[in-house]
Amino acid sequence: MKVEKIDLYAYFNISRPDGGAGYLTNYLLDPVYDNRIRPAMLVIPGGGYGHVSPREGEPIAMQYLKEGFHAFCLDYSIAPMVCYPAPLIEVCMAMVYIRENAKTFGVDASHVSAVGFSAGGHLLGMLSNMYNDEEVVLALGKERVNLVRPDAVIFSYPVISALDHPHIGSFKNLTGGKEELYEKLSIERRVSENSPPAFIWSTVDDETVPSENALMLALAYKKVGVPFELHVFENGRHGLAVCTKETGWINEPVKEWIKLSVTWLKARGFEVIDVD
Repeated sequence: MKVEKIDLYAYFNISRPDGGAGYLTNYLLDPVYDNRIRPAMLVIPGGGYGHVSPREGEPIAMQYLKEGFHAFCLDYSIAPMVCYPAPLIEVCMAMVYIRENAKTFGVDASHVSAVGFSAGGHLLGMLSNMYNDEEVVLALGKERVNLVRPDAVIFSYPVISALDHPHIGSFKNLTGGKEELYEKLSIERRVSENSPPAFIWSTVDDETVPSENALMLALAYKKVGVPFELHVFENGRHGLAVCTKETGWINEPVKEWIKLSVTWLKARGFEVIDVD
């Protein structure tokens, strides 16, 4: 496996905001066969937009590597140093970077997914539904914006709404306390027929980010007719990641989300391909 860290701002020749991040760690499987291309997974950790959780980064990437994906893990800008729209621009840069380098990496550019956890799930929601907003177009240009939208997405105990059952700390950090942005950044109000298909999961016991967020997202998907799959597990605290001791808490029933998501992705064509 090849591991390398990329400065996205340097790659795009964009000035980094003071105190900002915007780095992408690539986890690329060694080519067993030269004629093989793989689906890709962009991993977006949580942390309430106040830190980037390590247990929702590399451990997640390792799970998808085992399934034949190349994986990419985003370290995005956080409060109090940097606020919106920097995280949105950075996650969009990550998607463009993956697709622009797909041939070099052996990535199937038509099968690039992303998974987000907690506040990272909110950032995933912005990536999925705000990729063509003015802020992104100004930063990346119209042609590159066409490369941003993921082909499928996985929302893991996501922060969705600033208006209904919110994890309000995430929105205060993201916006710098600008409440006038709350409605704009509530993902359930941004879902449209152009949203990518979604796998959504949460737990009933989550007292940090209520499972109503996942339910609202699923209802928004149903309303616009975009395919989705929803799992709300009966028991499990917030931040379970891969549900092992290594990432904090063991939860065997909820651990099934990984296999379920892979099965769902494979049914959508996310497979390793041998090219003649």
